[in-house]
Amino acid sequence: MRNFLILFLFVTTAALQAQYTISGTIQPVNNYKNALLYKVEGARQVYIRNAKIEKGIDQSMGSFEFIFNNDIAPGSYRITYDLQQGGFIDFLYNKEDVSFNINPNSDQPVVTFEKSKENLLYSNFLSALSVAQYKTDSLQIAYLRAPSKVTGDTYKEAVKNIKAIQADYTQKANNMLVLNFIKATDRYNAVEPAKTPKEYFTGVLTHFFDNINFKNPFLFNSSFLIDRITDYVFYMNYTDDRDQQLTLHKNAVDKVMGLINDPKFKADVIEFLATQFSSAKETKIVDYIISNHFEKLPAEFKNQEFKNKILGDLAIATGRTAPDFSWEENGKTVTLSELNDGKHYVLIFYSTECPHCLREIPQFFEFMKGKDQVKVIAFAMENTNISWNKFKSTLPGWHHALGLGKWENKIARTYQIVSTPTYFVLDADKKIIGNPEELDDLKAAVSQLKM
Repeated sequence: MRNFLILFLFVTTAALQAQYTISGTIQPVNNYKNALLYKVEGARQVYIRNAKIEKGIDQSMGSFEFIFNNDIAPGSYRITYDLQQGGFIDFLYNKEDVSFNINPNSDQPVVTFEKSKENLLYSNFLSALSVAQYKTDSLQIAYLRAPSKVTGDTYKEAVKNIKAIQADYTQKANNMLVLNFIKATDRYNAVEPAKTPKEYFTGVLTHFFDNINFKNPFLFNSSFLIDRITDYVFYMNYTDDRDQQLTLHKNAVDKVMGLINDPKFKADVIEFLATQFSSAKETKIVDYIISNHFEKLPAEFKNQEFKNKILGDLAIATGRTAPDFSWEENGKTVTLSELNDGKHYVLIFYSTECPHCLREIPQFFEFMKGKDQVKVIAFAMENTNISWNKFKSTLPGWHHALGLGKWENKIARTYQIVSTPTYFVLDADKKIIGNPEELDDLKAAVSQLKM
């Protein structure tokens, strides 16, 4: 009995102290210095630790290693190796050694796993599925172009092959972490080829999330759901028609939000989608997401700082009303929103210390002669008013505003001015209708205005 107890304690202690290694090589290593390990949780990543990337005898190759004493939980992890460009790879960890090679010199880093049952199985599955799906999609396209019984029958066999691959790897992944992802990757393929493009896309969109469980903690805490949401919202719901595009995006966002119950993850997805749309200056859909989804979150999950930033970033986007401000002119206070002396306006941010401004603004002044229905507001970003007083006298007929503090001026910062001159074209209601970068572009924009 005593020997059994000693053996039990030894085995238990060994299990508790079991070590696992996550290691990788990068070739070419470029100038990468460190590998940062994160745990993916929802739409966020949580820092774990970092390791130095060591160069070997072959200076083009670098390697790194993380060793754990059974102290990190199974799930999805990320290693970031390129801190400047954001290069990273994701992988699964489930109490086993993980080893891989990274080739970063491509649009997407190429990862080859050397050790890890979970990741090797998943890689093989995705590879087999990709080939089979490509064949099926090609047959669907061929059928749409020239329907025939032969193509239709071949398509049906291709779909059966995909189902066979799915079933085979589902069985192989039994009791493994990767099973959650294999099941969720089961994409919809109609039993028979669609007869029209509309029928095809309707089927794909309708069944896009059929096999994805938004409550699954392993999917939830990985990049899988965010990747699928990205595909659905930005790629599956795309059209060249701008008006229809807004409707498609609204419906897609509503669909995704309806699938998410966890308020924290919903808040993360809202911030993710709003950020993506904000980067594309899609103000209407950002406003829709904020008013219809962000504002409906429980109070503790509303990140007001995020909301203020995202709306602030879009304050000067095309379609927005120009941020209001006032200035002194001829002894009176003048306010942008109250100007009514033109059908259109050009707002120029410049500085008398800017050589480009001193060259371009006089040229634009000459260009504007005779265009009385377009008024110009020249906002000078200065440290003093000395040079400004002299310069503005050469531009009669314009509105002149002085912004002391130059780059730190509150109004200049509101308009996110990072270089001068910066131009905005406004309509009569002071809505931003253009933000030309070059003088020639500004002239062209003014010439196209309906006077």
